[in-house]
Amino acid sequence: MIGLPKFIHLRLHTEYSLLEGAIRLKKLPGMCKANHMPAIAVTDTNNLFSALEFSVLFKDQGLQPIIGGQIDLKFKDKMPEKRSSNNAPIVLLAQNEVGYKNLMKLSSEMYVQNGVEQVEISIEQLESYSDGLICLTGGSKGPLGQLILMSQDKAAWNLTSQFHSIFSDRLYLELQRHTQGNGLPEEESVTEPVFINMAYDLNIPLIATNDVYFENDEMYEAHDALLCIADGVYVDQQEPRRSVTNQHYFKTQEEMMALFADLPEALESTVEVAQRCSFMANCRGPILPLFANDEISELNRQSKEGLKNRLSIIPHAAPVDEYEKRLAFELKIIEQMGFPGYFLIVADFIKWAKENYGSGAIPKWNFHKIVIGKNGKVLDTFASITNPSSNKFIKIIEKELKN
Repeated sequence: MIGLPKFIHLRLHTEYSLLEGAIRLKKLPGMCKANHMPAIAVTDTNNLFSALEFSVLFKDQGLQPIIGGQIDLKFKDKMPEKRSSNNAPIVLLAQNEVGYKNLMKLSSEMYVQNGVEQVEISIEQLESYSDGLICLTGGSKGPLGQLILMSQDKAAWNLTSQFHSIFSDRLYLELQRHTQGNGLPEEESVTEPVFINMAYDLNIPLIATNDVYFENDEMYEAHDALLCIADGVYVDQQEPRRSVTNQHYFKTQEEMMALFADLPEALESTVEVAQRCSFMANCRGPILPLFANDEISELNRQSKEGLKNRLSIIPHAAPVDEYEKRLAFELKIIEQMGFPGYFLIVADFIKWAKENYGSGAIPKWNFHKIVIGKNGKVLDTFASITNPSSNKFIKIIEKELKN
């Protein structure tokens, strides 16, 4: 790759945009090299699932990963009856480690604060966690574009000014051109002139993206079938079902240069943003919160109390001292393997789930079986992680913990 590229993709959905993106992450390095792009941004919808894998994969291939996300922003309290949602996507890119941490915080906030029914962030949350982030305004489908399409130009200008005050020189007005037979789609042709006026009047740089969902135009029909699965509709249902066109593919630099030949600065901005971003996620060991000052003593205490309580209500399959010996043996192995904190944390939230939702909320094969096995041991039984199963107490756990 000789010389600076003319265009970098900064809005791209991988398979981690569940039932939406169709770009395989492992294929991305080859696609970048074939198109002479030394960097690329992954912006999956409302999640950062790919961040670590993406970073490690690109680092190993000598390419620059730009970690980002397409985040739904609540931009209006009340909407017209014809519009069911009051949020729209913007793109946030991590410029540095501070930005990455803020992006993680926003990604968590949208689920923790709102639940899965309305996954979004507020403008106040965006302002609180904006440091180190570069913002692309979302194009015609973003909040500015949606306000313009609702003939609320004044509100769009006000929101642009608000974005500008939050991000300063880290704000870019996003343009997209998904040209069809008769030119641009209506929403893009209506919003683009307003975006350009905003950019020049408010001194905000323009930036070109293509909102990539699949590798090439031959994949359009297959991707459309994927969207049908997500939406629960049939492929033969045409307009207005389709929101992604056959132009939402990984376009070459030459194709993007031809599309934006009249606005070369919008292409140059993509390279500028790539140069401004300099962070990647790194592999490291598990980071668990400290459950207690002395986790070993706390696990011993909870387990012995649990043993006493359970033995008072269950039939004994062996003498009490057998249970006590077994518990001591398992506690010793868990201490040697460095898992006391893990068991305390798992026991804590599973006990909470049982108290709030009942035992049926936690299957016996719950996710911590990777460490402690699906049948349950003396320790996880008496630490209230699983229900007792008296004929399983003699199962050896050391091998499972090591695995």
